[in-house]
Amino acid sequence: MPDAPRAAAAALVHRIDAATPPDRDRATDALRACAILGVVLGHWLVTALVADSGTLHGASPLQGMPQLVPISWLFQTLAVFFLVGGEVAARSHATARARGTRYRHWLHARLGRLFRPVAAVLAVWAVATVAMLAAGVGLDTVHTLDKLVLSPLWFLLVFAALTAATPLTARLHPAWPCAVVVLVDVLRFGLDGPAWLGWLNLPAGWLVPYCLGAARARGAAHRRPTGWALLLGGTAATAALVLLAGYPASMVGVPGATVSNLNPPTLAAVTFGLAQCGAALLLHDPLNRALRRPAAWAAVALLNLSAMTVFLWHQTAMMVVTATAWFLAGPLPGLHTAPDAAAWILARLAWLPVFAAVLLLCWAAFAAYEHRRPGAPHRPGRAPDGTGPDLRERHPARTAVTPRA
Repeated sequence: MPDAPRAAAAALVHRIDAATPPDRDRATDALRACAILGVVLGHWLVTALVADSGTLHGASPLQGMPQLVPISWLFQTLAVFFLVGGEVAARSHATARARGTRYRHWLHARLGRLFRPVAAVLAVWAVATVAMLAAGVGLDTVHTLDKLVLSPLWFLLVFAALTAATPLTARLHPAWPCAVVVLVDVLRFGLDGPAWLGWLNLPAGWLVPYCLGAARARGAAHRRPTGWALLLGGTAATAALVLLAGYPASMVGVPGATVSNLNPPTLAAVTFGLAQCGAALLLHDPLNRALRRPAAWAAVALLNLSAMTVFLWHQTAMMVVTATAWFLAGPLPGLHTAPDAAAWILARLAWLPVFAAVLLLCWAAFAAYEHRRPGAPHRPGRAPDGTGPDLRERHPARTAVTPRA
């Protein structure tokens, strides 16, 4: 790296580290960043858009290559995100109450950063959908693309609902929502109950790690034995459910499969999530020690500045590359070909840097929607919801990494 860029990078790292409050739990930010990156890489690796008779339709390498199922174990990281979300929301709400902040003001501040960037995505894709239809793009292709953009939004709706319920769930033991999931699965799979019962697991399943995070916020679930119990117990329970009870081994949906562990969540997804949460608890202290290195912390902090932007636009980045390449060069390996051989995997890995480059462009264009609206009243040194230190506002590097609206 030339001297000038190296010096600028070093200065940015120093400013971020100097502006970070001494009591900030850096491991929590790292776990959130890992969860987001897991979702992004998972989608990029197991989602394919196959060209067939002039249309694009979705496919997954897990259909033709079941030996790749362990990939879903690595990149299905939503439980960690809900664990962190429950802990942060419970602490934030407790701090807001102590300051006399009303619930509706607290909730408005917390949900604002979730849904402002969603509005930008929906607006862009509404225009894109109309433009594609006007240009004569087939309905099947438009439906496939729109579904890829909209399907991840279910996660935000569930997360928003659990955030709104934080005053009620902050002291709820994770065993209670877990019991609901057990009951629903027994009714669905053991007693041939109606399939719609499974959707009760959508809030209940993700409430398990969310409540576990809230327990950490009030001082529980901090001991290493708890982490080991969750990791080993969750792993054993998941293995038993897959090997003995017939649950799918994949922790993401596979097109054409009779049952999905994720849509809606099953007991196997919940026990797998508990194992992930156990691993996260065990990694907490080592992560905090590792993130004392300013360069490592700067990378985590910068990703957390725009975590929702990355989540919302990563599918768009993949589709822009896929559609542009198809238009310019026709079907290409790893983009438009059937994901049914090792050659596809190697080709897809080669495309990942291109996806990342386009995602960076999306970030440059839309990251501002994730942050405080210009002109909004705000106390310096505090988070937009008034609940704690605001790393984004405090470090002088913000204008260098986040475009203003």
